[in-house]
Amino acid sequence: MIIAIDGPAGSGKSTVAKLLAKELQLELLDTGAMYRAFAIAAMREGIGEDDPQLVENLIPQLTIGFTDTNPKHVTLNGEDIADQIRSLEVSQLASQLSAISCVRRALVASQQSIIQSGRWVLEGRDVTTVVAPQANLKIFLTASIEERARRRWLELKNTSNPPTLQAVVKEVVERDHRDYTRSDSPLMLAEDALIIETFNLLPEEIVRKISLLAQ
Repeated sequence: MIIAIDGPAGSGKSTVAKLLAKELQLELLDTGAMYRAFAIAAMREGIGEDDPQLVENLIPQLTIGFTDTNPKHVTLNGEDIADQIRSLEVSQLASQLSAISCVRRALVASQQSIIQSGRWVLEGRDVTTVVAPQANLKIFLTASIEERARRRWLELKNTSNPPTLQAVVKEVVERDHRDYTRSDSPLMLAEDALIIETFNLLPEEIVRKISLLAQ
């Protein structure tokens, strides 16, 4: 059983995937956390999207995985970095680096290896079309740019260096553009995916909808 949850940034993928995995007793694969882990590694080395050769050279130096805990935390060369990956800066760099083909190919291959066995819920922005086109159930979550930006801002407003709502709206617009226009594995709607508009729906309501479909 593989359930793939796709959709743009801020559409509710992470929250819904976590709840759904718990509800159906499936393993959870957060593909976005893997790109954020790669961004952390690049930041530590002072590497940005304008250094594609240095980005490519960084790939074989990294092992990105997950802890055996429940919930699973993303790890970078064995280090649990789950508490470092949610800042706006990491999010922006992860989005930029994810558009580089060598990064995308390496992490997609790793994700496909992880889900070769077992029962999984995976979420990301190419999981229904690239990572797991064979998924038993494909879900595409969506909401307006304004709603997605508001959700992201609420997540960040109590952090040590909270961004303005305007900054988050700008980031969501930029991420959408990169996700939909990148040459390698752009965000696309799978023909057999069920679209769920998440505005005014609680995560638990979305999970109930998906759980019924998974039966």
